[in-house]
Amino acid sequence: MKFFLQCLQFLPLLIIFTLESLLKLFIPKKRKSVTGEIVLITGAGHGIGRLTAYEFAKLKSKLVLWDINKHGIEDTAAECRRLGAKVHAFVVDCSNREDIYSSAKKVKAEVGDVSILVNNAGVVYTSDLFATQDPQIEKTFEVNVLAHFWTTKAFLPVMMKNNHGHIVTVASAAGHTGVPFLLAYCSSKFAAVGFHKALTEELAALERTGVKTTCLCPNFINTGFIKNASTALGPILEPEEVVDKLLNGILTEQKMIFIPSSICFLTVVENTVSRKRQPNAENWEPLCIHLWWTAVTAKTFITP
Repeated sequence: MKFFLQCLQFLPLLIIFTLESLLKLFIPKKRKSVTGEIVLITGAGHGIGRLTAYEFAKLKSKLVLWDINKHGIEDTAAECRRLGAKVHAFVVDCSNREDIYSSAKKVKAEVGDVSILVNNAGVVYTSDLFATQDPQIEKTFEVNVLAHFWTTKAFLPVMMKNNHGHIVTVASAAGHTGVPFLLAYCSSKFAAVGFHKALTEELAALERTGVKTTCLCPNFINTGFIKNASTALGPILEPEEVVDKLLNGILTEQKMIFIPSSICFLTVVENTVSRKRQPNAENWEPLCIHLWWTAVTAKTFITP
């Protein structure tokens, strides 16, 4: 009975946050200007990173592009210059901490202080746990998680000093729910989501409210990295759709971007149903926690 009453206490909160979110859908937040901002995008030689660079180029930002693929990064840079942007391209191995730090020093010396950091570089290996080689697991975490630490440590201090900047974490819906044969990838994306959430709270605690954070969590994207991808969270997405929502989320300073937006609720339902428990007294507490999480989700994640 106690846990049942706790559930009821969360329902008004859920309703209020949901109504607030729906109201804000009809009152869009003003998009900020990024003209002249120095934007660094990792993994800019292909896919989401490349298309994101194109969009920032159209917005007259100064671009710093990182990728391990020299040919890919040069192609992206050439198109961004054609779009009228000033571009600096660097070949960087985001699985290598020292390469990140040395490249960051070059950026500061040759370009200036980065004010928008888009941690987009990522790798994925599709196989079961035992077929995934140890070096593949290590590289997954080095690129998908640890690189976020090294780039942020390199560029965040100036943002904090100026109380102005933006850290963007490209994660995944797989950072909220497990997918078979993507154990290392899902684990790394769970860590990336945790990195974003903890960094957001830390900046708030340090009263650096001018430094914004955004985390992108899309369903699988049609970029060719994962063949025949399929989940219960929705259809496979086209890169252009994802980048459009990512840019809008950055410019309106959204903390969490789910694509499609229904993923935030579907993950809660999946986690609740997967427990396969009967609603007896001793199991009301997990349900209460899920209801609370849903309420917070409605407030924090889907509010424009």
